[in-house]
Parts: sequence; structure tokens; C-alpha cells
Amino acid sequence: MSPRQLVTALIVIFLWGMNFVVIKIGLKGVPPLLLGALRFSMVAFPAILFLPRPKVQLKWLMAYALTISLGQFAFLFSAMAVGMPAGLASLVLQAQAFFTVGFSAMAFGDRLRPSNLLGMLVASLGLLLLGSASISSSTGQVTLLGFILTLLAAASWACGNVVNKKIGATSLLSLVAWSALIPIIPFFLLSLYFEGAATIADSLIHISLPSVLAIVYLAFAATLTGYTLWGKLLSTLPTHMVAPLTLLVPVIGLTAAWVLLGEALQPLQLLGAAVVMGGLLINVFGPRILAQLRRAPA
Repeated sequence: MSPRQLVTALIVIFLWGMNFVVIKIGLKGVPPLLLGALRFSMVAFPAILFLPRPKVQLKWLMAYALTISLGQFAFLFSAMAVGMPAGLASLVLQAQAFFTVGFSAMAFGDRLRPSNLLGMLVASLGLLLLGSASISSSTGQVTLLGFILTLLAAASWACGNVVNKKIGATSLLSLVAWSALIPIIPFFLLSLYFEGAATIADSLIHISLPSVLAIVYLAFAATLTGYTLWGKLLSTLPTHMVAPLTLLVPVIGLTAAWVLLGEALQPLQLLGAAVVMGGLLINVFGPRILAQLRRAPA
């Protein structure tokens, strides 16, 4: 990486890591499903007025939007609204890497490597530890519900990754902006059903400046800017050089949540987080380590 590319990567990691703290701030004044509707409204407009429609079949554009946008963030925002800590959410969401590997194997016949299976096993142990910590915590079932919803968000993100692979090469920025049109109405309808018209009206009338700034950050910083810069890195550098950098996102997320929100991990949560991170490292770097060991002289 050139110094400029490294700085670009660090900016994206910081934007995405801080994303979870910003979500918590936004949720203090806006219910989760309404927050999703406002976020994607701001992502789509006015961006689609300046960006060409991506050359993608409508069915795949809808599949991408309903999984990686609607599914992922409906579950994630709801999880954090019912008690999932911001820092742990940033880590548990990375389970999408393992869901993606599994779903790709089913959809495209991709071969699972021993390092993938070992990484999944180790990360699953870490997730079990985090789940046990959620059950035993003082917040009880609410935190456990948040944990389960975050896993569903990770699974939705993975489904979107599989759809993205099916779509193939296209302008990522155009794809993100135009696909943002699709989840807006479902988000509003879900908000109307689950959160109620009175809550929606009250939230919009009395929306606070921190909530507005949070929505602006989620739309322009985390989504449009983050995906644009990330797409440039993926288009100019080998994937194996760029993809592992996402492992730094939960590091930023956990640290920011601790510093800004006072989220301190319990010992069992800390152990679970470390084990999950170990599983992610095995999944990403395992194949290269095994390849180097095979090439090494006896």
C-alpha cells in the first residue's frame, strides 16, 4: 500500500468503527426502524440525481437492498435499541464473514478450507461465551435478544455479500445509492406497524440535534463515503490485502464504546470477544500461513 492508500483504509476503518457509537446516539431520540428509514432516505437523495443507475437486473438490485440494507440494519438497529452494547455489536456483526463463507459454499459450490472450518469453530465458541454472558448479565433476556438480533443482522449482511458476488463488477457507489431507494418504504411500514404513528410523529417533531447529526453521519460518512473509499481500495489493490483490514473495525468500535459510552466488558464478555477475534484471524490469515508452512524447507 502507498501512504495515501493506507490513510484511505484507516479513514474507512475509523468511520465504520465509530458507526456503532453513532447508532446508539441516534437511537436515543429516534426508534430503530424509523432511524433506518431516515438513514436510507438520506443515502438515496440527492445521490441518485447525480449517479447513473447501476447496470444490474432489478431482481438482484432488490435482493441486495432487502438483505444488506433492510435486513441487516433492521436487525442491527433493533438489537442496539433493546440493549446490545455498541462495542459488542461491532464485533458480533463480523460473524458475517463465516455466514458468507457458508452461504457461498451453498450457492456457488465454493470449497470450505480447513482454516475456514477451524475459524468458524473457534468463533462459534467465542459467540457462545458472549451469549452466556448476555444471559447471566443484569439486563437478562433483553441483552440476549439483542445478541440474537445482531447475529441475524450478520446473516443478512452475508446474504447481501452473496448477492453482490452474483451481481459481479459494477459501480459500488451507484449500487449503494440506488439500492437505498428500495428499503425506505418497507422501513416506514415496519416502523408504522411496530413503533406506531404517534411515536413516529413525536420523534420527527421533537427530533434532537444529536439525532439529526447521527443520521447525517450514518448516511454520508458511514455509507456513501465509506463505501466509495472502500470500493476504490478494492479496485486498485488485491482483495487479500484489503479485506483483513475490516478486523480493525471492532477494535475501533469496542474502544470508542468504552471511551465515549462507558461500555466496559465483563470478564466473560472480554474472553468471548478475544475468542471471536481469534476465529476471525484464523479464517482470514489461516490459508496464507498454511501455504507458507508448506513452502518452508523441512
